[in-house]
Amino acid sequence: MNISVESLNLLKTAIFYALASGLVAFLWAPILIKILYKFKITRRAEFDSTLNITTKAGTPIMGGLLVVVTVALITFFFNWERTFTWVPIGVMLLSALLGGIDDVMHIYGHERRHRKLKQIFTLIKVHADWKQRFWLIITLPWSIFKRASLWLGSHPGKGVHVHEKLLLQFVAGAITAYWIYFKLGEQWQQINIPFDGLVNIGWWIIPLIIFFVMFTANAVNIADGMDGLAGGSLIITFSALTILSWITGYNEITLLNATTVGALITYTYFNVKPARFQMGDVGSLGLGALLAINTIVINKMLLLPFLGFIFYAETITVIIQIFGRHILGRRIFRMAPIHYHFQLNGWSEEKTVMRFWIIHSAIVLLGLWIALY
Repeated sequence: MNISVESLNLLKTAIFYALASGLVAFLWAPILIKILYKFKITRRAEFDSTLNITTKAGTPIMGGLLVVVTVALITFFFNWERTFTWVPIGVMLLSALLGGIDDVMHIYGHERRHRKLKQIFTLIKVHADWKQRFWLIITLPWSIFKRASLWLGSHPGKGVHVHEKLLLQFVAGAITAYWIYFKLGEQWQQINIPFDGLVNIGWWIIPLIIFFVMFTANAVNIADGMDGLAGGSLIITFSALTILSWITGYNEITLLNATTVGALITYTYFNVKPARFQMGDVGSLGLGALLAINTIVINKMLLLPFLGFIFYAETITVIIQIFGRHILGRRIFRMAPIHYHFQLNGWSEEKTVMRFWIIHSAIVLLGLWIALY
């Protein structure tokens, strides 16, 4: 295999960006830790969608700012290109903002509650003000959506509710879809089918992009439960994306992925047990969105379940658990997401995390092999 001088220089530059990003993140990590402790941005409680537990209390959250801020600043000053990097960074920051608001509200917010559908139907029948009755009727679909979305979350709580997250994540996905479909040219309406080639699916690519951005952001968020799990898995995934984007010649995306790898290495250094901080929604939602976008841009969308395997697997176990609880009336797993199931079966946190890293690495390698055909 002959590597051109230009391609080799890009690889050298990508490695330099990863090293520089890791160093920059390492230099300001102690400052971030002090800020999080000073303002008491620490874990109060952690809830599962099917069983309430309290763990990691007192550990600072929003540690994902270390990665999000480092990647955004290095990209803005040294790798800013309107065609390829401004939308990924913009959507990452939008998703991170949503996650940051959720993190802060969980700490400083007040308990937020919804009316039950039974109460709404009663008010429609008996409310003395016909204007209020009319309003309740026309907003009934939205109320049904809000109640149904609670199946996907643990409880209303203090933070951003599930239906609000889904709405804002839909906006993030729509921005990505608009950018790719309308701004990057007609060739971007093609989707790469593994072992088959490019297929033009026209506007159908829009809902696919929205789905993958929303699903992947939430998937990384769900996996952020054990020290080192999300950070280490993301290092593996973004390293693979760096290789794929380098091979396919997407220079700016290559450097963006490499920058993310470097910042994640430093983050994981401080996140391994016992963690100095946790990623929080600010990091998991932001990086999940960035993972989806960077994979979509290099036209490897259908490989996301491989490249983000552990995140997708964790999310699927939550969906199965919700189905079992609400439809079958029983638990499928002892607890979801599945890393807690293994922990309750006697695996230590360290064993669970490292075995998940190994399994994730193997499936990511499989995804790389498929991508090269």
